[in-house]
Amino acid sequence: MALEHPFSMQLFSARNFPPLADQLRLIRSLGYTNVEPFGGLYGDLDALSAGLKANDLTACSGHFGIDMLENDLDGAVRVAERLGMKLIVCPYLLPDRRPVDGEGWRRFGDRLSAIAGKVKARGFRFAWHNHDFEFLPLKDGSLPIQHIVADPAVDLELDLAWVVRAGVNPLPWLEGYAGRIAAVHVKDIALPGTADDEDGWADVGFGTLGWSDLWPVAAASGANYMVAEHDNPSDFARFARRSLASMKSLAGA
Repeated sequence: MALEHPFSMQLFSARNFPPLADQLRLIRSLGYTNVEPFGGLYGDLDALSAGLKANDLTACSGHFGIDMLENDLDGAVRVAERLGMKLIVCPYLLPDRRPVDGEGWRRFGDRLSAIAGKVKARGFRFAWHNHDFEFLPLKDGSLPIQHIVADPAVDLELDLAWVVRAGVNPLPWLEGYAGRIAAVHVKDIALPGTADDEDGWADVGFGTLGWSDLWPVAAASGANYMVAEHDNPSDFARFARRSLASMKSLAGA
């Protein structure tokens, strides 16, 4: 299956380098075709929509907090429809709200299942975006992620670097959940003891992840979007430029 957008950018990476108009212009000039917005950008939907149109960019997926999805689904859908999204992603659960045992995570999985049913009824695909905590074993030996995606209606936006930070090999997850991986976050981890000012992250292809092995498996997983991300780049333009060059090389483009 061909990737719909192999060269996408998560706009969270650019949050510290305003204005948005300049971010979008740079992203498109480099050769990205799609972006993934997040909640902090939805407050000025007119500016975001206009910026996408002016730069011939799509926003096929977007991140929405669980509070909005549970308490204002109509608002989330309005945003998604306005921007032409196909995939709604729930990205995070704050530490003080995370369950502590398998039963708690099963109940959380039920909450996501309820959201997924409503999102699907409105014409969208739904996925959970992981960090590392979902892959840390619970006392019963299970992993939170197993409860999160217990319902097949809840797909995955798999962030491979966070999986590796949890000490887990991401390849079995790419292979075992093929067909349920809606998107992949393309991120890299810096060498130990380096990039402290960037929280230990690296530009794609300039870190320790074996992307030459991971990319073809990710591309074959059924994912529609490969989304470059860096949680805290010191230079967004550098990150965007070098990461796209790596992604194009990996894709053979």
